[in-house]
Amino acid sequence: MSQRERASILAELTPPFVVREPVEQTTPFVFCSPHSGNVYPSVLLERSRLDAHTLRKSEDCFVDELFGDVATLGAPLIAARFPRAYLDVNREPYELDPELFEEPLPHFANTQTMRVVGGLGTLARIVADGEEIYDEPLPLSAAIERIERLYKPFHARVAQLLERTRRRFGIAILVDCHSMPSSSIHQPSGSRPDFVIGDRFGASCDAKVTRLFREVITQRGYQVQLNRPYAGGFITEHYGQPFKGVHALQIEINRGLYLNESRLTRTANFGRLRHDLIQMIARIFSELPPVIAPRAAAE
Repeated sequence: MSQRERASILAELTPPFVVREPVEQTTPFVFCSPHSGNVYPSVLLERSRLDAHTLRKSEDCFVDELFGDVATLGAPLIAARFPRAYLDVNREPYELDPELFEEPLPHFANTQTMRVVGGLGTLARIVADGEEIYDEPLPLSAAIERIERLYKPFHARVAQLLERTRRRFGIAILVDCHSMPSSSIHQPSGSRPDFVIGDRFGASCDAKVTRLFREVITQRGYQVQLNRPYAGGFITEHYGQPFKGVHALQIEINRGLYLNESRLTRTANFGRLRHDLIQMIARIFSELPPVIAPRAAAE
């Protein structure tokens, strides 16, 4: 089974991610889209009890496209090609669900987080609306293969981009880009804000950066909420270390702004939102607070 998993990854997910690099990086920002991948490996489609469209319910559809123009402003963007339903890089590397596997999990696996309990570990057991992905348990080798060949290279590249940025500018600011359903079972339709900015309640990013994002987005006419219901996942928590000069915040965009959530197709408003995003980001780049403004760093 491991050989089959390996062959599928090599054939369909090489490379596992894409990096849109600017001609010259002129800003200390790095953008990341971990959940917009839409290359569904045949091994996942064969094992899943769900059809391809249903599997896409966990996908942050087209988020990499919404932010794709940041490279023209001088910032790199890294985006996973594999889908969240196959492997979630916004989790710890071994945040694994015991119910999902044939064998006992190794001692280093973290099986007790709320995300695992909810079925949304590093390898998801369910899609976003709670439907089970698999008919049968997976071999543990499938998880190891995905983590070694997809998860670790993705995070190695994120870390490399951030370290390069920090060395060049003295700081690095990671913007982790996501989308959220326009409503949930806990909220009536239309009640969610347009954007949610998460900074782990101030732990992962300088408050001045968070405030700047909120002010610029609000002044563009959008409704913004901080940290609720999304304060940031593993990526924000892991990389956001302001005391080391690396800041991280998460942006969630309401899918109702740009997506037909039933068909998973772009709406007529997609182009407008993409234009607004690039305008807002350009302003954020130009108004970065002087206290944390980029400076030449010693090599």
